[in-house]
Order: sequence, then C-alpha cells, then structure tokens
Amino acid sequence: MATAHESDGAPVELIDPELPASTYVLEPEIVAPLVRRVVTSHDGGTHRSTLPFTGAPLAAIPLSGPGDVVEATRRARAAQHDWAAQPVRDRARVLDRLGALVLERQSEILDLIQMESGKSRRNAFEEVADVAQTCRHYVTRARRYLADRREPGALSVLTGVRVHRRPVGVVGVIAPWNFPLTLALAEAIPALLAGNAVVVKPDPQTTLSALWASELLAEAGLPDDLFAVVAGAGDVGAALIDHVDHVAFTGSTATGRKVAARAGERLVGATLELGGKNPLYVAADADLDRAVPGVLRACFTNAGQLCMSIERLVLHERIADEFLARFVPAVRELTLGAGLDYSADVGSLVSAVQLERVSAHVDDALAKGARALVGGVHRSDVGPYFYAPTVLDDVPEDAACRHEETFGPVVAVTRVGGDDEALRVMNDTHFGLNASIWSRDVPRARRLAAKVESGTVVVNDGYLQAWGSAAAPMGGMKASGLGRRHGREAVEAVTEAQSVVAQRGHHVGLSVDSLYALGGDVPSRVLTGALRVMRRLRLP
Repeated sequence: MATAHESDGAPVELIDPELPASTYVLEPEIVAPLVRRVVTSHDGGTHRSTLPFTGAPLAAIPLSGPGDVVEATRRARAAQHDWAAQPVRDRARVLDRLGALVLERQSEILDLIQMESGKSRRNAFEEVADVAQTCRHYVTRARRYLADRREPGALSVLTGVRVHRRPVGVVGVIAPWNFPLTLALAEAIPALLAGNAVVVKPDPQTTLSALWASELLAEAGLPDDLFAVVAGAGDVGAALIDHVDHVAFTGSTATGRKVAARAGERLVGATLELGGKNPLYVAADADLDRAVPGVLRACFTNAGQLCMSIERLVLHERIADEFLARFVPAVRELTLGAGLDYSADVGSLVSAVQLERVSAHVDDALAKGARALVGGVHRSDVGPYFYAPTVLDDVPEDAACRHEETFGPVVAVTRVGGDDEALRVMNDTHFGLNASIWSRDVPRARRLAAKVESGTVVVNDGYLQAWGSAAAPMGGMKASGLGRRHGREAVEAVTEAQSVVAQRGHHVGLSVDSLYALGGDVPSRVLTGALRVMRRLRLP
C-alpha cells in the first residue's frame, strides 16, 4: 500500500493551505482497499479520523452497527471450526508468515501508525518489532503450549489423566489508540494460534492500522472471516462483549470495570490491561551514565502515552541532585517533530482531549506549589497537540498528577532516604502495572523488585525489555487489570482445559465399582491403605 508522502516530507505538505479542514491527508484510493475490510452495513455513518500532527482530516472510516457485530461474530464462528481442526503447525505457518511480512512492509505501517497516533517513527517501529517478536515466539512455542499433558490420577496405577486445551471459539479484542498495531494483534496472535477466530474493535482514531493488520493476515494465508474488524465507539465494543467467548480489553480502569462486569454476567473470560501510575526508583548505587538515557526513554516514549510509561520518578537522596543535573538538560534537548522519518525524539499527543488532560494535570500541580524543572508548556508552535516533556518537583499530595494517571509526557519527582522508603512510595498507589529499579547490584534489585506490588518490575530498563520478553506474562495487579498477555498464560486465557480421566483396569475388573462391590467397610479399608502408601511414597 502506497502512502501519499515523500520519503523525507512531513505530512503537512499534503494539506491544502487554502482549505486545510476540507482536504484529507490520505487519498481515497489509498484508504479504499483498507476500509473495504470493515464489517459494516453502512447504516452507522462514518468517522473522520484526524492527523494529530496538524489536526487535519486523515480519512473517513465507515462505522459498524450492533447488527454488524452479530454478523462478524457469526461468520467468525463458522470459520473457526475448520481453523481449529487444522494441525497446530499449519496455523503456526500463517503467523510465521505474518511476522516476516510485517518486517518486509514496515514502511507502510510505520506511516499509518504515525499518522493515526502522532507518535515518532522510532516509537512506531517498536510496534513493528513487537509484532515480529510475538509471532516468532508463538510459532516457536506453539506445540509446547498446546500439547496434551499427562497428569496423575486418583489412583496412579489404575487411573490415567490427559489434559487437552480447546479453543474458546471467538475472541473479541477491544484495542486503544496508543499502540494501534501492537494492541490489535497482541491477543489475536495467541488466539489464532490456539484455533480461535478473532473480532477486533479498534479505537475509531486508529482503525486503519487494524485494517492493515487484517490485510497482512490475509496475505499471510489466514482464511476469510477468522480476523474481522468492526469499527465504532463504545456501543460497538459493548455489542462485541455480548457475542464473543472471551474479551481482551486494553484501556482505562473505569471502562475495564464495566467490561469485566458484563463479561462476568455472561460467564465468559476477560483479559484486562488497565491504567497505571508507574514508578521508577534510581537507587544510591545506580550507574547514572546508563540510567539517565534509560529513564529518559522510560518516561517519554510515545509522549508518555504508554500503559507502561513511568510517571513517578523515585530518587535516592544521595544521588537525586546529580541525577537531575544530568536528566533535566537531557529532557530539554529532546526534539519534538511531525515528520514521517526518524528526525524527532518525541511525537504529538493524539488529540485535544489528551492535551486537555495533560495540561490540566500540570496546571493543577503548579497552582498547588509544584515546580516545573523543565517543560510544562503546550508546544503549539510544533503542532496543535504537542506538549513539552515535563519534569515536576515538589508535587503536593493533593495534586491530581500525584495519584491519577496522566498518560502524557509528565513525570513527578520524589526523593527518598533509602530502599524501604522507596518501596513504600512505589507501592503507594491503587495501580500496579509496571515498575522499574536502577542499581548496579542486580541481585539486590531483584530482591527489592519482589516486594513491589506490580505485575512487571524491570531492573535497569524502563519497559521495553519486559514488553519484548514475549515468553513472560505481562499484566497488572490491583486496579491495573486482570489476567496476563504474552507467554503460556495468553494461550491458556483463550482456551478451555479439558481433563479426560480413564480407568485403565476396568476391562479386567480393576475399578472403583469392582472395589465397592466387595461391600461393607472393605472398600474403605482398602482405600485407606492405598492412600497411606501413596502418602509415604509422596505420590502426587
């Protein structure tokens, strides 16, 4: 798919200077092959996405209605039966091809990700790398994760147990705007591998990226209807929850509670990755030469619009001043830009709504006595939704940004006197998604990490190594979510465990029934003796 920009150009060149609000950035012939993949009866109107870099209209997306969700899930369910019947190696072959295609055609999706989300190209590439890594992992581990396993029975000699994993059927994915490719596919890849069909409802702003994923899956050989995209807002997402067999949701904690409640009413599974107020502790023995660039990336990747982004910077008082003397100038030197290239460090916030939230959090903190060591301003000179990377100090307890998720390029500093105080500060939140500890003493950092109330704790990195470790489960504690993505846990979430228990000696009269036929207390005495023997032998 070609995009309408020059290799070194910023997309603002595509806007009509006379009528900027009437000119779409993407030409209709570019968008048409993608939007044809939306499952829609064309009764719900259209959504006009915008280019965050300029505020100009990006593309018109036809919306789905509740009836379209029903149709998408019906077709997906019909296709799923044949897909589940295919050998695991054949399903894995499709996902292997997907991983290769994402790398081969990355320039296309990098453009789309940037134009829909406003992020820098380097941050957009993380999504390409993530999908390729996720595909590679599940292709490699497919048979292991889905293999039948033997377990001991009630009477180990006479009873045999095999546990099978069965796909749940249709998995619904409700994906946000901040990682439009990654989060359209993060749950879809293990779900498809396990023999499920998938219906995705992306955020209206980032529908094109999900449609591009659908196009690539078809090119990789995925049969029709196994990966469907429905377009729309909350009503479409609600309809999806009502018709799938498992729902994977990434978004706010408030909405996640509603998703969980509805899934619970239907007794279907739910995987929820929700909000965070992620802390990063720089210990007294940290290597500041390495910590400063790492913390910089941890705080300001994707302009802070990352679930795992660091928003609370916890500094040991022994190194706090020296760290900030290095960190603040490094933040000031970050470049903001809108080019579809690798020239900018930090991109745009996605929308006016996001800009308003970030500005409100910073303004509230400053009004209550906080100091902006750097940033704290709306960079309208760069684009309508750009906000300067910001470091706040002396943030009072009653400031909104102290405990609420900002989801923007804002980090607040807290000084502590030691590790115990650092742990108290890090755990002083109702969230528990991601945390980071920087120390030269890795074993000691691991011991501290075990005391942090967070689904993921990264030592000497902010988030990327955790997210990229596809074999390791990733998710939140407390109000940050339910369930886990990645690894074996992601496959288990979208499959049902079925235990098949067989009595081996039944045909020769060795069974529980033949034992009970002896009558009286004989069965009880025999079983008591057997249980004592098994206990002595420590048989499971």
